[in-house]
Amino acid sequence: MSDSLLVNEIFLSLQGESSHAGFPTVFIRLAGCNLRCNYCDTAYAWEEGERMSMEQVIEKVGSYRCKRVEITGGEPMKQENTVPLSKKLLDKNYHVMLETNGTVELTGLPDGIIKVVDIKCPESGSGETFLESNLDALNKDDEIKFVVSSKSDFKWALEMMQEHNLPDCCTVNMSPVTNILDPQILTQWILESGHDLRLNLQIHQFLHIP
Repeated sequence: MSDSLLVNEIFLSLQGESSHAGFPTVFIRLAGCNLRCNYCDTAYAWEEGERMSMEQVIEKVGSYRCKRVEITGGEPMKQENTVPLSKKLLDKNYHVMLETNGTVELTGLPDGIIKVVDIKCPESGSGETFLESNLDALNKDDEIKFVVSSKSDFKWALEMMQEHNLPDCCTVNMSPVTNILDPQILTQWILESGHDLRLNLQIHQFLHIP
């Protein structure tokens, strides 16, 4: 199938992260990832998936009574049909988000899609992988996420943020690595920084839902 995608799962849940957290969302989790972050909570999506046509994906999404969709992974931008899929979903009046690690060019994505870009900190094991040229593809509706393991990671993220004036570009989220960094400690660092940062906790973990 020339228009097919390798899909790990499609399911309905609450959006757990970003400033859109809490809204019912249909997640299209595509299989395959080019990184191996040491805290990854979806390692099962690195390889596991079934081939589905774009029509099958859209039909499955349409089986839920929800107009919010997130395309995630794995790394969704590694599949050539992710961009056409996002266009078709927008044409069907879905509110579409895409979560990406920012290692693949984002310039081909259509206007209207909300990009959540995870810039990998050094202690992820996948540092120095972000394509800085992708910053030119971001707008005020998009969001950046730093997943922080330590004070060293937090300082690195601040330097990256200041170097590129990221808060002027879009929302900047700071997430603690689960069971590694206490969210209260990260909260204190955010308050002490004096910057307009958003504490990004995974509410689906608190609720014990997918």
